[in-house]
Amino acid sequence: MSVSDQIAIQLPYLRRYARALTGSQHSGDAYVRATLEAALADRSLREAIARSRAALYGAFTRIWATGHVDEPGLAGGGGGHEQAAQERLATIAPTHRQALLLTTVEEFSREETAQILDLSVDEVDALVSQAIVEIEGESATRVLIIEDEPLISMQLEGLVTDLGHTVVGTAATHAQAVEIYARDPAGLVLADIQLADGSSGIDAVEDLLKFGDVPVIFITAYPERLLTGERPEPTYLVTKPFQEATVRAQISQALFFNSSKPLG
Repeated sequence: MSVSDQIAIQLPYLRRYARALTGSQHSGDAYVRATLEAALADRSLREAIARSRAALYGAFTRIWATGHVDEPGLAGGGGGHEQAAQERLATIAPTHRQALLLTTVEEFSREETAQILDLSVDEVDALVSQAIVEIEGESATRVLIIEDEPLISMQLEGLVTDLGHTVVGTAATHAQAVEIYARDPAGLVLADIQLADGSSGIDAVEDLLKFGDVPVIFITAYPERLLTGERPEPTYLVTKPFQEATVRAQISQALFFNSSKPLG
C-alpha cells in the first residue's frame, strides 16, 4: 500500500480529532492541511507516517503547537457559536484536551499518547485527570437515547444515569425519537444512525433540530457515513464498539460547548 493510501485511511479520523481539539471544522482542517503539506515536503516524515498512525498524530501535534496556520473562511472571528466555542476552549489547557481526546476518542494507548505529545506516561495520566476535572463542571441534563440494540441502549442509559443525568426516553426508530422529543425535549441526544425499522438516525436528528438546537453525539458502527467531507460533519462522533470512557468524554465536551451545530 502506498504512503498516500495509508494516510488516506487515517485522514477522516485525524480530521475528527482536529475538529474536536479546535472546536471548528474550518480550523481543524487547516491544521490537518498544514500537516499534510509538511509531509509532502519531508520524505523522512512521510516514511514515518507510513509506518505509524501515532507518527501522523505526532506530526499534527507539532504543527498545532506552533499556532501559525492560516485558516481560510474564518476572517472576522466566525459566528456567535464559533466564537463561544473558542472562548470556552481557551479555558482548558490545550495539552489537557489533547491527552483526553487521544486516549479516549482516538483510542491510543497511554504509551502512544506519550509518544505523540512527547511526554512521559505519568504526565499523560495526570493531564487526562486534569482535563476531566476541567470539563465536568456542566449541570445535569435530560438525555434522549436513539438506539435500536437493547443491550447498548441499556448500557448507555446506565452510563448517562451514573453521570448524574436523566434519561427522558429511548427510541429504536426515527418516529419514536421525534414522538419522545416532542413530548419531553432533551438537553442532549445520543444517536445511532441505522435504526430498527431501516430508518435513519441522521434524519431523526435533523427533525429534532427543527425544535431547536440541542447537543448530539452520534454513536455508530458506520462512522464513514458521517466522515465524508462532503458536508458539515458532526463534532461528536463515537465509533462502535465503544469504550465507556470515550462516551463520557464526548458527553462532557458536548455539554461543555452546549450546541450540536457543526462548527465551521
